[in-house]
Amino acid sequence: MIKSIGHLAFGVKDIGKSLEFYCGVLGFSEMFRMSNPKRDPAGVYIKVAHEQYLELFVMDEVANGPQQSYKHMCLHVEDIEGVVEDIQRKGWSIDHPIKMGGDGNLQAWITDPDGNRIEFMQLHPDSKQRKADP
Repeated sequence: MIKSIGHLAFGVKDIGKSLEFYCGVLGFSEMFRMSNPKRDPAGVYIKVAHEQYLELFVMDEVANGPQQSYKHMCLHVEDIEGVVEDIQRKGWSIDHPIKMGGDGNLQAWITDPDGNRIEFMQLHPDSKQRKADP
């Protein structure tokens, strides 16, 4: 039985910029680094929450744009205003300010250093998700 998403993996060009974003701006923590004969580090594991991780792989080229299958990562938050203020205070810009989404939840959007879109979502008690999965 599947119990949750274990990790999401992203290709990144500059591991320093990515770690500054994911650890410095978003507040996640680096867990460990992986290396191989060609690259050190070849990747970094980052803790998002208990048993939920991001895996960042260093790549020479990172494909993004309309043809990629990845669309965005959504992070649940309890205080979307506080999260947005914290991110802006750390010098990162918000791509789309807080608004009510079509599913009945508050959302705001940012982009990581490699152009990956990230949604912050504060679940509303009357949202479609809460009604479908009480």
